[in-house]
Amino acid sequence: MSKVVAIMSMSLDGYVADPDGGVAEVFDWYTSGDVEIRTGGSDPMTFRVFEPSARHLNGLVSELGAMLTGRRTFEAAGGWGGNHAWGPAFVLAHEIPDGWPRPGSSVHFVTDGIESAVHQATAAAAGKAVGVHGADTIQQCLNAGLLDEIAVDVAAVLLGSGVRLFEHLDATPARLGSPTVIPGVGVTHLRYPVRPT
Repeated sequence: MSKVVAIMSMSLDGYVADPDGGVAEVFDWYTSGDVEIRTGGSDPMTFRVFEPSARHLNGLVSELGAMLTGRRTFEAAGGWGGNHAWGPAFVLAHEIPDGWPRPGSSVHFVTDGIESAVHQATAAAAGKAVGVHGADTIQQCLNAGLLDEIAVDVAAVLLGSGVRLFEHLDATPARLGSPTVIPGVGVTHLRYPVRPT
């Protein structure tokens, strides 16, 4: 069965975005290095990271077979041009937005809950991992006991306020296993297994 992995960048004080929804500070490490990483998809991006971050990203991305995300992340990313770089994307939404689904797109909308979204993304991943984006979607996965791992990139910045990654958890403390740690430049990459409750 596919592993379900939360993938987020956050500030050291736990925010994934500033009060206005801006993410520049927590994503600065994606553009400050000298190693170029190109993504695929309909709206390709080029990251410029330092070598430790390049190893981390290449390893993580090679594991992915599908993505699961929330509507806010989908909107902020402009729908990834119809095709997410890291595999088919499943967007948790109350309603399907106007103009979607689109012909030739690998973006799918799931309106019947987090369990269904994880099931559909897992089936599409064909044995590879499902990456989960978005604070609310990650929290829903944790609350439902559907998350196997947390991969968090801790940026060397304190935001002080904004959107917290772990704001609304039902059952705390949530126990995690021992992390793997990759120190980067301006970021520390942590991967924690989630212990079953």
